[in-house]
Amino acid sequence: MSQFKHPPLGIPVDSAKRWTENYQLATQESGRLFLMAGDQKVEHLNDDFVGGQVAADDADPEHLFRIASAAPVGCFAAQMGLISHYGMDYPEVPYLLKLNSKTHLVKTAQRDPASLQWQSMAQVYDFVRHSGLKIVGVGYTIYPGSLYEPEMLSEAARIIQDAHAMGLLAVIWAYPRGQAVGNKEQDPHMIAGASGLVACLGADFAKVNPPLDAQGNMDARLLGEAVAAAGRTQVICAGGSETDSKSFLQRLSEQMHIGGTQGCATGRNVHQRSQPDAIRFCQAIHALVVNNQSVEEAVKFLGENH
Repeated sequence: MSQFKHPPLGIPVDSAKRWTENYQLATQESGRLFLMAGDQKVEHLNDDFVGGQVAADDADPEHLFRIASAAPVGCFAAQMGLISHYGMDYPEVPYLLKLNSKTHLVKTAQRDPASLQWQSMAQVYDFVRHSGLKIVGVGYTIYPGSLYEPEMLSEAARIIQDAHAMGLLAVIWAYPRGQAVGNKEQDPHMIAGASGLVACLGADFAKVNPPLDAQGNMDARLLGEAVAAAGRTQVICAGGSETDSKSFLQRLSEQMHIGGTQGCATGRNVHQRSQPDAIRFCQAIHALVVNNQSVEEAVKFLGENH
C-alpha cells in the first residue's frame, strides 16, 4: 500500500512533485527504503571485494550494477564517477549519488574523521540533467563528535537544501566518531542524538549503525529512542559485515517491527555474494521491507541451501 509523505517545505511546486515521485520510486510506494550501498569501494578500498568468503564476482565493479539491475532494490548508492562509467548500461536502476567518502586508512586514533563533499550541487544538477539516469537522491556522511563536525554539518545542510530544490531525496549517513566520542560510537543515546541531528538538518532518511547494549549486543528495542528523536526523518540501519542470511533477516525484521525503523541500507551482505545468491537475498530483503512479509516468508526466496 502506498504511504504518502509530505515533501519538504520551501521548494517550488514542480520540485515538490519531483520529490514525491522520487520518494515513491525509491520506497517502491511502501514508505520504506531498501537502499543497496555500493560506496565501500572508497570507504574500505578493496578489502570488501576480494579474499576470504567474498565471491569472485565482487572483484569487478560491474558486479554491483548487475545486482542492482536484476534485484528489487529501492535505490543503489554509489559515487558519481562509478555511476558515470556503468550507468549507461543499467539505465533502469534508481540511483542515489554519494557525494562524499573517505578511506579507512587514517584511523580515528590518528586523527578525527573528516569526509567532505566531492562534487558541487551544480555538477549534480548537470549529471541529473544530461545522464538520462533515474537519480532519486543524494547521500552524504557526517561524523558527529569529530573536530571537523562544523565543516561537515555546513556542507550537509547546503546539500540537503539544494537536493530538495532539485526534487531529490537527501540521505545522511550519521556515524558518531572521534576522540570526543571514544568507545560510544554505537551507544543508544549517542545514536539517538545523531538521528535527531539529521532531522534538524532536514534530511529525509538517517542511516545509522544499530545501537549496542552494555554487553556489545544488538537489541532492536534500543532503536526506539533514535526513531523518536528523528521524528519525521526516517531511520534506516546499516547492514554491517556479511552474516548468516536468516540471522540478518531476523535482525532486520526486529529493527523494523520492534525498533520502528523504516527499511535498511545493505552493502556487503549483498555484493559479497555471487550474483544469483545476491539477487535471491535482495528478494528476501524486499519481501520484508517493501512487502512487509514475515521472516519465514522472506526466507523462502533464499532457496533450499540458505
